Amino acid sequence: MTHNPVGNGVSFSTATTSAQSSIIAKQSDSLRVVSVTADAHVAIGTNPVAAITDYYIPAGGTATLSLGTVKSQKVVGVTTGTSTIIDFPEGTGSAFDVGDVVQLTGISPAGINTTYAAVTNVNDGADRAAGGYFNTRLTIAHDTSSGLDAPTDNDGELRQVFKVAAITTVGTGILHAQQVQVTGDA
Repeated sequence: MTHNPVGNGVSFSTATTSAQSSIIAKQSDSLRVVSVTADAHVAIGTNPVAAITDYYIPAGGTATLSLGTVKSQKVVGVTTGTSTIIDFPEGTGSAFDVGDVVQLTGISPAGINTTYAAVTNVNDGADRAAGGYFNTRLTIAHDTSSGLDAPTDNDGELRQVFKVAAITTVGTGILHAQQVQVTGDA
C-alpha cells in the first residue's frame, strides 16, 4: 500500500495522561498514525480524550485510520454578531451538521476567520437571503460582534477540523499523525 501525504503532519508528546494534538483541517478520509517510542491508545474527534480502551498502536507501530467524509464548502457571505452566520452558494445545500467543528478562512478582515468553532444551526429553508433566492446558511459559535469592519469574501471556505489524542500505558512517547491518500492493496 502506498501513501500520498496530504497537508501538514502533526507530532506531539504522549504520556500516561491523555495528550491532544493541535487542530487539523480535514483534507483526506485517512490518517496515518505512528507511535514512535511507546505503546499508545489513540482517539480522533472534535475534542478527544484518549483512554486505554481506544485504538491501540504498539511502540514503533503504524496504523492508517479512517476519518470519514471530508466536509468543506465555499462561503459566499458572512453575517457578524455574537454568533456568526455563514452563507453558502445558492443551490448547494450544506455539507455540515450541527455539532461539527469547523474553521472559517479567506474572509476579510482576518478577525472574522476562526480555526475552531462548533456548528450550532443549519438552516436550508427558502428565502434565507436578500432577494428571496434559495441558499443554505449555518450558524457557528464564533463571536464577531465587536470592532471589526464589514466582512468581505475574498476566497472564503468552511472546512471541518479534528484533533488526535493519545495516551500511553507506561512512560512517554511521541505520536506522529499525517493525513494521507491511500492507493494499492491494503
